[in-house]
Amino acid sequence: MSETRFKVVEKALSKKPSTVKAPEERMDRLYAKHVFDREKMFRYLPKDAYDALVDVIDNGAPLDRCIANSVAAGMKQWATEMGVTHYTHWFQPLTGGTAEKHESFIEYNRKGGVLEEFEGKVLIQQEPDASSFPNGGIRNTFEARGYTAWDASSPVFIMDDTLCIPTIFISYTGESLDYKAPLLRALRAVDMAAIDVCRYFDPSVKKVKAFLGIEQEYFLVDEGIAGARPDLLLTGRTLMGHEAAKNQQLEDHYFGSIPQRVMEFMKDLEIRAVELGIPVKTRHNEVAPGQFELAPIYEECNLAVDHNMILMSLMRNVAAEHGFRVLLHEKPFKGINGSGKHCNWSLGTDTGVLLFGPGKTPIENLRFITFVVNALMAVYHHNGLLKASIMSATNAHRLGANEAPPAIISSFLGKQLSSMLDAVENSTDDSIAGSGEKRGLSMDIPQIPEIMIDNTDRNRTSPFAFTGNRFEFRAVGSEANTAAAMIVLNTAVAEQLVQFKQDVDALMAEGQAQQSAILTVLRKYIKECKPIRFEGNGYSDEWKEEALKRGLDCETSCPLIFDAYLKPESVRMFEKAGVMTRKELEARNEVKWETYTKKIQIEARVLGDLAINHIIPIAIEYQSKLIDNVYKLIAIMGEEKAKALSAENLRVIEEIAERTAFISEHVTAMVEARKSANKITEERAKAIAYHDTVASCFDEIRYHIDKLELVVDDRMWTLPKYRELLYI
Repeated sequence: MSETRFKVVEKALSKKPSTVKAPEERMDRLYAKHVFDREKMFRYLPKDAYDALVDVIDNGAPLDRCIANSVAAGMKQWATEMGVTHYTHWFQPLTGGTAEKHESFIEYNRKGGVLEEFEGKVLIQQEPDASSFPNGGIRNTFEARGYTAWDASSPVFIMDDTLCIPTIFISYTGESLDYKAPLLRALRAVDMAAIDVCRYFDPSVKKVKAFLGIEQEYFLVDEGIAGARPDLLLTGRTLMGHEAAKNQQLEDHYFGSIPQRVMEFMKDLEIRAVELGIPVKTRHNEVAPGQFELAPIYEECNLAVDHNMILMSLMRNVAAEHGFRVLLHEKPFKGINGSGKHCNWSLGTDTGVLLFGPGKTPIENLRFITFVVNALMAVYHHNGLLKASIMSATNAHRLGANEAPPAIISSFLGKQLSSMLDAVENSTDDSIAGSGEKRGLSMDIPQIPEIMIDNTDRNRTSPFAFTGNRFEFRAVGSEANTAAAMIVLNTAVAEQLVQFKQDVDALMAEGQAQQSAILTVLRKYIKECKPIRFEGNGYSDEWKEEALKRGLDCETSCPLIFDAYLKPESVRMFEKAGVMTRKELEARNEVKWETYTKKIQIEARVLGDLAINHIIPIAIEYQSKLIDNVYKLIAIMGEEKAKALSAENLRVIEEIAERTAFISEHVTAMVEARKSANKITEERAKAIAYHDTVASCFDEIRYHIDKLELVVDDRMWTLPKYRELLYI
C-alpha cells in the first residue's frame, strides 16, 4: 500500500464517532424552530397582515404589496431575536442546485451611523445578476438584469445567521430562469383542472393540492478517503475501481444495524432538519454498502421540493462536520446499487379526500377510478416527456441497472386495481361497486396478530407504481431537483383532466346522465392507455421488446431523450396550461444539452488525467520490478529454469504491457473525439457527439484499468479501492 493511501485509510479507520448531544427540548418542540411558520406569523404580525398572508398561502389570493412592510417588520423582529444579521433571496436556478446572495440588515442613516432595516420592497423583490446563471440564450452576457420574487406559500427560514426567503427567479423580460416558477404554475393548473372534475362528485370542493413525499437515498464515504480520489471530488462518482470481493451479494446491509458513526451523523442531521420544519420520519441502511436513506412525511408539493433542496445542502454540511462526504450522484460506484429519489405523489382536496384513495361507497370509488385512469392517460400520452424530466448524464448510469426502474416509463397497478379497471372496461351497465376493506392474513401463530394486507403489492422495477393511495415515481435521480419531474407530471395530469371534463360534458350535453357519461369516457380511456400498464419484470429484455411494440418511448441516448420537451404536443401542453412558453422550453433544452456536454467533458478530462498520470506510471513501475526480478533469476539460475519459475511474472508483465498500451491508445482517441466535439457550435449536436464518441470510450478504458488494479502490487496502488471506500 502506498504511504499516502495507507495513511489516509489508517486515519479513517481510527476515527471515533462524534458525540451528538441530545436535544435540550423534545423533537416536537424543536419542530420549525428556525421557520417563520403560522405560529410565529400570528405572534409577530398585525392581524390584518396575518389574515392577508394566510389568504395568500391557503387560497392563492394575490399578494398585496401594502402588507409587505408589516410582514417584513415582523420577520425582522423574529429573525434578529434569533441572532440573524443577514437576509437572502433563496432560489433554484437551472444549475440544479440553489443560489443565494446575502445582504446585511444594516443601512446607513446619513448621519454618520447605521441602523437595522428590512423593508417590504426587499422582501418582495430583488435583482440578482441573471447573465451568470444558465439561461439557454434568453439573456446575453451583457444583459445582466433579472429578478427574484418572494414565494409566500413557502415559509421563510433561518440558516446560520441568514434569513432565507424562498423566491422565483425570472429574466428582465419575464421568462422563468428557475424550477420554482413553472412548478407553481403547474400546481395551479392541476388545482384548477382537478377542482372541476371533483365537483362531479362533491360540489363543495374549493381546492386541490398536489402532495409529495421524497425518499432520499445517498452514500457516505470518509472525507479523507474521498479526498484521495480525484474522480469522486470532481465528478461525484468513481470513474474506475474494481468491485470489492464482498459488495451487496449477501443482502446483509439493507435494513441492517446502522453503524455508530453513521448514526451520529443521522441524529445530528435529523435535529437540524426538524428545526427547519422538515418532517423527517424514516432512516435506514439501503441495499448497497455505504448507502442509506432518509424519508420525510409527505407535504404539499412545492414545500416538499423546497425542503428536499434544503435537506441536500444540510446533508453536505452535516456530513463534513462528521468527517464524511455525502455522495448524491446516482451511480457513484459500479457494480452496486445507485441512488434515487422515490417521489410519492398524490392529489388531495380541501375537504380531506385523497383522490387516489379507494373508497367504500360506489360514488367514492367512481371518483377514485376517475383520477387513477386520468393519471394513467397523462403518463401514457407523455411517457417520453416524463422520462426526459428525470434524465441526466448522472441518472443515465442508474436507470435500468437492476436496482432502478428501466429507462422506459410504465405503470404498475397491482392485481386488485387492474381487476377493477378491467371490470369497468367490460361492464355494460352504469353501476360500480365499492371497494372491499383490507383483507387479513393469519399466520396461525398465537403471538402474532392478524396482518392486514394492502390492496396492491409493490413492483420495484416499475417507474410509476400505484402504492395504495398514491403513485410512486421511482425514476427520479438522487441529486436531481424533483421540481423538474413534478412540473411535467402535474401539467400532464392537468391537461388530461381538462380533456376528461370536456369529453364528459359533451356527452351530458347530448342528454346522457352524469354517471353514465363518466363511465363511458372512462371505458374509452382504460382501453386507450393499456400500453402504459405493465405488471411484470421491467428489467427483462422481453419487456424492452414489448414496450417498443406498444409504442412507448424506448430511447436511451440522454441528449435525444431531451427532444421530448420540444415535441409539438409537449409545447402545446405547457403553453395551454400557462406553465412555460416555447421560448422557455427551448432555452431549458439548451441548458440541458450544455450541462450534459460539460459533465461528460469533465469526466473525460479526469479519466484521462488519472489514466495517464496515475494508473499507467504505477503499472509500469510494478512491471519494471517484475522484469528486474526475472533478469535476476536468469542471472542466478539460468534462462530456462528462471523462465519456468517466472511464468506467472512473465504473464503479468505481458498483461500490463497490453493493458497500458490499450489505455494509452484509447485515452488519446477519447481526447481527439473531445476536440472534434468541441468544434461543434450547436448545443444539441455537441451533446450527441459527446454521448456517441466521448462517453462511449469510458467503459473500455475503465475495464482495463480495473483489470490492472487486480494485478498491480496493492502496496503500490495509489487510489483508495472500493473495499476502503465502502467499508469504513
